[in-house]
Amino acid sequence: MKLQSIYLFFISSFLIVFCSFSQETKKDTVNYKDIYGLRIGLDLSNPIRTLIDSDRKSIEIVADYRINKKFYAAAEVGFLDNFREEDNFDFTTNGQYLKLGINYNTYKNWLNMSNEIYLGSRYGFSTFSQTLENYTVISANELPETGSDISQKFSGLNANWIEFLIGIKTEIYHNIFLGFSFSGKKMLFTKEPENFKNLYVPGFDRVFLNDSGFGFNYTISYRIPLFKKEKANQTN
Repeated sequence: MKLQSIYLFFISSFLIVFCSFSQETKKDTVNYKDIYGLRIGLDLSNPIRTLIDSDRKSIEIVADYRINKKFYAAAEVGFLDNFREEDNFDFTTNGQYLKLGINYNTYKNWLNMSNEIYLGSRYGFSTFSQTLENYTVISANELPETGSDISQKFSGLNANWIEFLIGIKTEIYHNIFLGFSFSGKKMLFTKEPENFKNLYVPGFDRVFLNDSGFGFNYTISYRIPLFKKEKANQTN
């Protein structure tokens, strides 16, 4: 009888420990629906810069589409009409551009959140014209010679470049997002007028030394929900 009690004690203790361990290691799951859709918006930095600088008129439309949990296909299309004053000449750049690429979201969202901290890349292409408004040439005798109101227009120009960017997107309301990004750019090749360098390119903006450039945008966009995928998330 005593031996049976000892066996019963060990068996009961084992069952209690096993059940406790099972309860502690059991993970709860919460089912939710992940939203996939097309997000379309506007770069707010362009109309702001237009208000500040009367010589600049520009607009950019942004869009992206969620491929999977981490990757988004992205695009920007825009127009620029910009008058610039340099040391020895003034010119106007007028044209349009398209940028295509992909974003990789590094942020781990909770449940059905859709925020992003992303790394991205773009291939940009622009077609445009440059109009030389006036110029100043320093001659051999160091006397300036000025040509004014010449309006010499160079059409059929183009440029191709790559850019890498880092940015964020935050859902401030259901399907409405605010975003910001900063990009570094490198010109690949460009068609330029004879004796005149493309110092400003639509979509690329100011071309600095070594054909490099920088850019930023501040966007507001709306996501058009197309479909949902059901997901399971472990809470413990």
